[in-house]
Amino acid sequence: MRNPTDVLNSLSDKSKNPSYKFKRLYRNLYNPEFYMLAYQNIYANDGSMTPGVDGNTMDGMSSHRIEGIIQSLKDHSYQPNPARRTYIAKQNSNKKRPLGIPSANDKLVQEVVRMLLESIYEPNFSENSHGFRPHRSCHTALLQIERTFTGAKWFVEGDIQACFDSFDHHVLIEILRRRIDDESFITLMWKFLKAGYMEQWEYHKTYSGTPQGSGISPILANIYLNELDRHMAEFKAQFECGSSQNRKANPEYERLHGKIYRTKRKNAAVWDSMSDKERKQCAASLRQLQNELRHLPTHPVREENYKNLQYVRYADDFLIGLIGSKQDAEAIKADLAVFLKERLGLTLSVEKTKITHTGETARFLGYDMSVSRSQEVKRLKNGVKSRVYYGVVKLYVPHEKWASKLLSLGAIRIKKDKAGKDHWKAIHRGKLINRTDIEILRKYNSEVRGMANYYSLACNPVALMHFSSLMKYSMLKTFAAKYRTKVSKIKARYIKDGEFTVPYATKAGPKESVYYNKKFERQKTPLFGQIDILDTYKRYDKPNSLSRKLRSKICELCGAVCDDIAIHQVKRLKDLTGQTLWEATMLKRRRKTLAVCPACHGEIHASMKS
Repeated sequence: MRNPTDVLNSLSDKSKNPSYKFKRLYRNLYNPEFYMLAYQNIYANDGSMTPGVDGNTMDGMSSHRIEGIIQSLKDHSYQPNPARRTYIAKQNSNKKRPLGIPSANDKLVQEVVRMLLESIYEPNFSENSHGFRPHRSCHTALLQIERTFTGAKWFVEGDIQACFDSFDHHVLIEILRRRIDDESFITLMWKFLKAGYMEQWEYHKTYSGTPQGSGISPILANIYLNELDRHMAEFKAQFECGSSQNRKANPEYERLHGKIYRTKRKNAAVWDSMSDKERKQCAASLRQLQNELRHLPTHPVREENYKNLQYVRYADDFLIGLIGSKQDAEAIKADLAVFLKERLGLTLSVEKTKITHTGETARFLGYDMSVSRSQEVKRLKNGVKSRVYYGVVKLYVPHEKWASKLLSLGAIRIKKDKAGKDHWKAIHRGKLINRTDIEILRKYNSEVRGMANYYSLACNPVALMHFSSLMKYSMLKTFAAKYRTKVSKIKARYIKDGEFTVPYATKAGPKESVYYNKKFERQKTPLFGQIDILDTYKRYDKPNSLSRKLRSKICELCGAVCDDIAIHQVKRLKDLTGQTLWEATMLKRRRKTLAVCPACHGEIHASMKS
């Protein structure tokens, strides 16, 4: 069998030819090595141990189990199970978001399909797309806006109604057929799209949308919405006119600029013959003219000979920035509504798709952004003073974002007085009281660090200092509630050298951890979150990899040689007590997986039931 890394890289190379069609894609699903790589990719995810409708998890993965999946694909009897539907709370809302949990074997097949599709389509995706892609994140999207939206006059904030639930299956299959000429693979895609879901033990068919919660949903969404990216590239080419080099200047700005130039030359010619008083008068007059110039726009407010459009998309959220009139922005919005409806079967929300002047703030990916009109000048290296901040995109931390975060965590309570003024009060978090000291501290630290990291691109990251101080006082009250004492006594016990410090034990000896004390400073490099796909196609067959363990045919518990080694997996190591041999072995190795023979695997599950 071919190495899957070689296959995926070969697919990527061939995909760069836009006319190439992939005709023998399905046969890659017969390669056991692909499933080893897929298992290596997904076994560590929290959801891998969440059972689907068949009750199975990734526990018990073996070569025999993989061969069974391959055989069902070969004889085309493979049928994905319907997803088990559950609901998760939406942030800052009483509504809940539906989430589908596929069966374990389906997760494995979907991961193989995802890798194949990503190899084919990723090299051809738009540079303006940032969601669910390798080496891209919300931060890369925001940095692109900061870099390319300079001088924009209007924002168009795109909002598509129920985007992922509304994908037309026939449109999606039609898009796939453009590059894939393999009916077996297309049939498999139909099976995934039509698998349906189970809710309260009642089966529901799926008529539209991508499988919620599945491994292939993100790549299918990008394949579908890449059509929008292509349309915007075509619209941009037709919309734009003129060039920045030949852009017409504001006549009033040119007139005053010329007057300043002539005044400088005139003053220079007679400067030596002037008295001190005359020199001061000339300098003051020149400063007055320069001040007037700085308050004039460089280009006309309404430009007919120059237009520019920039577009950035993250998943189903997109933002357009344009240099043009408000009528141009309205025309773009109308064009998008027609394209999405007629070509993709999607609905652009007329109310939520806002057109905002860049002098005001628009909201995108949790940031507020505007284009600066600052008249502040800075002396450049050549000695010339320039309005370097005018037209620059500014990113800000929205006040309501960190305030709502505090409320959702239960770290504060807001009360109104008789005058209607809000009073914020930090409170303890009852759900954390039964945790150990170090767990409480790490929980607060991770939450503060998460906010600090995400908003590290903002111009005002110091706004999070108030967030951090309230979180810290909430933590103090949580410790006080845990030990049934006062905050002052908690401070006396834990504050060391001005830092809240918690000692804890490790194998290497005692250590200490402190409350988050880094500065809230602006960063200019992107951070990649867990939502972004891991580096693609790394060497998976490492000496200690799961695939090696399966092929070794040696039980890690009893040492027996066995042809049907399985991987026993647990969700969390901290749930283990170490009272049994297999738990002690896992804790010693600090691994959530153990390659065992069928006899040992049966004994493990028997001990878990007792």
